Amino acid sequence: MNATNTSDLLSVFKERASVRNYDSSAEISKEEVAEILTYTTKAPSAWNLQHWHFTVFKSKESKERLLPIAFNQSQIVESSAVIAILGDLEANKNTDQVYDPLVEAGYMTSEIKDTLAGQIDRAYTDKGFARDAAFSNASLAAMQLMLVAKTKGYDSCAIGGFNKDLFMKEFNITNRYVPIMLISLGKAVKPAHQSNRLDLDNVSTWL
Repeated sequence: MNATNTSDLLSVFKERASVRNYDSSAEISKEEVAEILTYTTKAPSAWNLQHWHFTVFKSKESKERLLPIAFNQSQIVESSAVIAILGDLEANKNTDQVYDPLVEAGYMTSEIKDTLAGQIDRAYTDKGFARDAAFSNASLAAMQLMLVAKTKGYDSCAIGGFNKDLFMKEFNITNRYVPIMLISLGKAVKPAHQSNRLDLDNVSTWL
């Protein structure tokens, strides 16, 4: 990566902030959302199982259905779109879909694929592991989504405050998935609240 691109990327990290007030007249196209999500799926995941699913709330009607579930936070309806990040509790079911094309293309032997599949199956006998993996890996995608959105000129906010049980029921989410967070996307009409970060010495231990 050249110096200019590195500088641009670091600027995105610096400028991204949690925006809660959006221009309700600003629209985002389905194609733009799809492009953001496509880049989002480049996020890393354990065994490359891609433990995420996205529910997109783009229409006025869908955001209004979501509003009371998200405790009537105005950003839900003022934003251009809201993306629900779901974690996959059964990501082990993706094994064949992920690895078979690699075997067919000659990038992986069937023996290596079988070894990995065995490791995955053993790990997923532990429901606690499956839940932890769903949260950690889907969260990697969530952060990537917000950074990609910023590069495309959209602000965002990660929202943890919503009724997850009602969300599951209202939108017919199967028990395969667990709601992780909502992410609002749009054009800011007010700057993000000023915030600070703890000193590095307070959040790191060097050995």
